[in-house]
Amino acid sequence: MDPFQMVVIIVLISVGAGVMKNYFKMKQNQQADAASKKDVVRMRADIDRLKERVHVLEKIVTDNDRQLAEDIRKLA
Repeated sequence: MDPFQMVVIIVLISVGAGVMKNYFKMKQNQQADAASKKDVVRMRADIDRLKERVHVLEKIVTDNDRQLAEDIRKLA
């Protein structure tokens, strides 16, 4: 085997290994991104649920204050 052919083969193997490494790294990142997207969707659902609960609690608090004020006026 000629030294030039050996150099070409070594370069091709190195480049091929680099391409494969990048491919596997990209696949791993895609899986992590998919998991992150699921987390974001879950968190948004939790935030929406919590906003709804806060809205209900605010309504309860404000309605009770108004009702209490009316009861106090009725007593006077």
